[in-house]
Amino acid sequence: MSENQNLLAEQRRALILDEVRRRGGVRVNELTRKLGVSDMTVRRDLDALARQGMLEKVHGGAVPVVEASTHEPGFEAKSGLELTAKEDIARAAARLVGPGAAIALSGGTTTYALAQHLLEVPELTVVTNSVRVADVFHAAQRTSGQRQGSATVVLTGGVRTPSDSLVGPVADQAIASLHFDLLFLGVHGISVEAGLSTPNLAEAETNRRLVHSARRVVVVADHTKWGVVGLSSFASLEQVDVLVTDADLPAEARAEMSEHLRVTVAGEDGEEDGTDS
Repeated sequence: MSENQNLLAEQRRALILDEVRRRGGVRVNELTRKLGVSDMTVRRDLDALARQGMLEKVHGGAVPVVEASTHEPGFEAKSGLELTAKEDIARAAARLVGPGAAIALSGGTTTYALAQHLLEVPELTVVTNSVRVADVFHAAQRTSGQRQGSATVVLTGGVRTPSDSLVGPVADQAIASLHFDLLFLGVHGISVEAGLSTPNLAEAETNRRLVHSARRVVVVADHTKWGVVGLSSFASLEQVDVLVTDADLPAEARAEMSEHLRVTVAGEDGEEDGTDS
């Protein structure tokens, strides 16, 4: 292989690594189109980067090494990421909630954004294991007073995680006795193979209880969660009714997930009518 070809390989692998880190995961066929090379070349590049410990290969692509570990970023670290996408997703997800509904919101920065869009929906009962989500409703009630029609908020209790979720046996027992019309679930990672996953084992069990107690499950996740695999899976894609995501989710990912659940892309034509995308 010539020096120029070596240089091109290094440049190509740097681009691949940047794409994996920026998006949280990539597919082989996306890279072949983007780089204009063959599947075999991309797979060789992924093999080389995996041997160096720079990424982890998964079926059909690659994810960042840190995403498959037990690393769990704190709420503040995640809250500044993908702000526009989260706001679009929250606005679209809020349209699924009608007056008087009993809903659950898991922990996460996207469910936190969603909570702020639900403040004007009357007569809600909100069950949450998120300190931050509960604070949104409590702060609104302190500001405007406990007016008629304001939400009833049930905070599960439990052990606090770095993302300010409450997990463990206390939370699990509280959730097990309840039933919700809708569950809005934030996730660390989502993929066809691993389903929904998180790096926190206790949070995985609490999320399983939430899914089990819900009549309908709505995942709210921006495009960076696609292809990311955490330590523990807690639900398959077949257990999800709707994914509300943003327009930067690749078309191939939309097609793959549409085989398992309904995909709603915030801001696109048809989204407001609840049509599939």
